[in-house]
Amino acid sequence: MIAPLQPGDKIAIIATARTISREAIQPAVHILQQWGLEVEVGPSVGATYHVFAGDDALRLQDLQQALDRPEIKAILCARGGYGTTRILDQVDFSHFERHPKWIVGFSDITSLLCHIHSLGIESVHGIMPLLYPTGTDAALDSLRKVLFGEELQYQTAPHALNRTGLGEGELVGGNLALLHNVSGTRSDFSTRGKILFLEDVDEYLYNIDRMMVHLDRAGKLEGLTGLIVGHFSDMKDNAIPFGKDAYEIIAEHSGRYNYPVCFGFPTGHEPDNLALVCGRKARLEVTESGVKLEYVYSI
Repeated sequence: MIAPLQPGDKIAIIATARTISREAIQPAVHILQQWGLEVEVGPSVGATYHVFAGDDALRLQDLQQALDRPEIKAILCARGGYGTTRILDQVDFSHFERHPKWIVGFSDITSLLCHIHSLGIESVHGIMPLLYPTGTDAALDSLRKVLFGEELQYQTAPHALNRTGLGEGELVGGNLALLHNVSGTRSDFSTRGKILFLEDVDEYLYNIDRMMVHLDRAGKLEGLTGLIVGHFSDMKDNAIPFGKDAYEIIAEHSGRYNYPVCFGFPTGHEPDNLALVCGRKARLEVTESGVKLEYVYSI
């Protein structure tokens, strides 16, 4: 496991995807300083190259330096959008593999989290600095607890589409479109024996169906020990309706398997975006009265 942060530790905020101003992350810098952390803002934050936070070379250099510098104890990705996959294959993870540190993000950052998981290292799927001002207290506090090594347990309400059961395994996942995108690349990983979580935003329903078909055909749904379905926000439909919403689509494609499934878990593109530790063993319990997710710590 990665060493928990301590007060006084230095962390870096960088941008691997879409452009973002330095002003937009000032509220997050203030919050992180209140947590007792020293915050360094990388040169990619505030840079612009078309839609990106600087060109590929700048974003790559910023990420690489944050990975390699021993005084940087955690890396927070400022925002998502698009662009992380453009630089992934040029990153040298050799120093990071020997000296791992927390890397935090979601959405487009899913590709980076997937690559880290393929190396056997934990990472955090959680709220990013751009969104701190609109995030819930629970989302921010869950991230703080993960970074500082405090134990977490989540309980959520029941959902009509839930499938009851108990499953244990490493927690993996993130944005459905990015999981689909990294399939077959060097950032891909096996989901067998693991609890998979999914979320997405601003997709056509037919495309949700197409991506779920692909995950199933690629063997990503078979062999899971559990499935967590988070926020599927701002879904779109065609003039001729697809006929099912996102949750119903996912329920259909996971329906022939026997592991527990929960819907409406607070992760994804909504203010209530609870931190999830990718690569850590967890226990998912889905009952008629609700859902409990907790990490399984070694004794």
